[in-house]
Amino acid sequence: MGTMLQTILTVLLLLMLLLIIIFLFFLFKPWRFFFSQRFLSSIKGELEHPLVTDEEDANASPLNQINELPRDYDLEGACYPTEAHFRSPRTHGQGLVHKQRVQNLSVPPTIHLSGDALVVDVISDPSSDDVDVGQTLRLSTAQLAQFQKQGTPNFRNDRLQDLVQWNISDQRSCLTLEVISGPSRGLRCSVQSINSSRLPLTMGRVSPSDLLIKDSEVSGKHAMIKWNLDKMKWELVDMGSLNGTLLNSKPINHPDTESRNWGNPMSLANGDIITLGTTSKVMVHITSQTQHHIPFGVGMASDPMAMRRGGKRFPMEDVCYYQWPLPGLNQFGLFGVCDGHGGDGAAKSASKLFPEVIASILSDSSRRERVLSLGDASDVLRDAFSQTEDHMNHHYEGCTATVLLVWTDGEENFFAQCANVGDSTCIMSLNGKQIKMTEDHKITNYSERLRIEETGEPLKEGETRLYGINLARMLGDKFLKQQDTRFSSEPYISEVVHIDQASKAFAILASDGLWDVISVKKAIQLVLQMKEKCYSERENIAEKAASLLLNEAKTLRTKDNTCVIFLDFDIFNKFSCKVES
Repeated sequence: MGTMLQTILTVLLLLMLLLIIIFLFFLFKPWRFFFSQRFLSSIKGELEHPLVTDEEDANASPLNQINELPRDYDLEGACYPTEAHFRSPRTHGQGLVHKQRVQNLSVPPTIHLSGDALVVDVISDPSSDDVDVGQTLRLSTAQLAQFQKQGTPNFRNDRLQDLVQWNISDQRSCLTLEVISGPSRGLRCSVQSINSSRLPLTMGRVSPSDLLIKDSEVSGKHAMIKWNLDKMKWELVDMGSLNGTLLNSKPINHPDTESRNWGNPMSLANGDIITLGTTSKVMVHITSQTQHHIPFGVGMASDPMAMRRGGKRFPMEDVCYYQWPLPGLNQFGLFGVCDGHGGDGAAKSASKLFPEVIASILSDSSRRERVLSLGDASDVLRDAFSQTEDHMNHHYEGCTATVLLVWTDGEENFFAQCANVGDSTCIMSLNGKQIKMTEDHKITNYSERLRIEETGEPLKEGETRLYGINLARMLGDKFLKQQDTRFSSEPYISEVVHIDQASKAFAILASDGLWDVISVKKAIQLVLQMKEKCYSERENIAEKAASLLLNEAKTLRTKDNTCVIFLDFDIFNKFSCKVES
């Protein structure tokens, strides 16, 4: 009996000892010393290093010669000194993230942006023992700039600099927000896409909102705008506001307004209108930092003119756009207005197609030289309307189209020629002389009724619409054109206007929402009065004029969407990306 008890105690002690050993085994993990990263790498036949070195390894690295840059160092010698510096404070003080043994590179690195850092993809000769094939160097922008400045043996610094300069400039975009109605009207705020320290940009009623709007209908934190690096787009997000956010009259906030959930991100385009609450409207200006400066003043303004006091909201179907210069054509620029019906699809398609189509036509050197030598672009504009119509695939939507082609002879003289279908109008004032650059294609107009009569199917007495539409010329509406040959996309083309520096010329392009309530004579008079009052503020006249005309249409209670483009040839102007308040 005693022997059996002794045996049981011995077994229990052995089990307890075994449990203690197992516990210590898992506590100290001795297998780490046998299956280290170096051991595993030798099995695979290649040597891998940690992606992020600790402070001790970083100090031992040859790249440790890179010193911290002063905060005012500008990687590109930025042309917008009022902007915050490119280097983000979020990366300040962080170590250099890299793989070791970068000494000899047989192929120059490739570079792309990722968040606040530039990523350099290094590819070397596989036979080299100095660097891993395909490894990545991740440097902050400031560190990379200093790296380039000091130089490192065997780096192709000139090629690296070219790649960095091209990549960064290619991704620059400037966003400017301007409050065009409401208690904070006139407030402006700008930011560059590469300025991550100031993004996202917030809009709200209380500090620290970037665009501080003193409107009781605006929430404390109402909405924000961020730069989507993957899509290369600015995006608007409602931040669970109480009164909602509209983008071009369409709500973008979460359907459950009481939940205070954020809405989905919505892409922004140049000329978009953001409405916070019901009265505060914000105009979106987006410019590429790679585009050339426009050598004259340009201002844009638009408003869906939604019915007030609880009425039904109008969908925004007007689109105004411009591009200077056209791709590959430093002497040419295009300005246009499209007024959609049946939706905004046709208007958006036409506004995208026209700059591309006209640039393609003028890329033919013989046609381009013909325009420059003769001072006439009639054939180019006619072909542009034909090709744009052919490319549009809108059977039940259509739009007016008014385009103004402007070019320079290189000696501070400009030429302007307009083409249009529909009733979006362009007028010019040249040395006090009023010039109408477009023709109205409403069915009620005498000239349009004569054209229809020549088709062999004249309009009946008192007939003012065809298939419910008051226009006989438009882009799109393919179904109607198949049903009735009286519909056309053939444009009216104006004479060429020659503008020199002494001309005191300006142009107004606008949809019929403006012209329904303001005469051509009245519009010119308003602009001349404003220019006389604001002579000392010449750099802002174009934007002020566009806003003035839009607000006058609003005061006169126009019942249609309205968009306005104002061109002031009397001044030299450039759209700079700077913060204004």
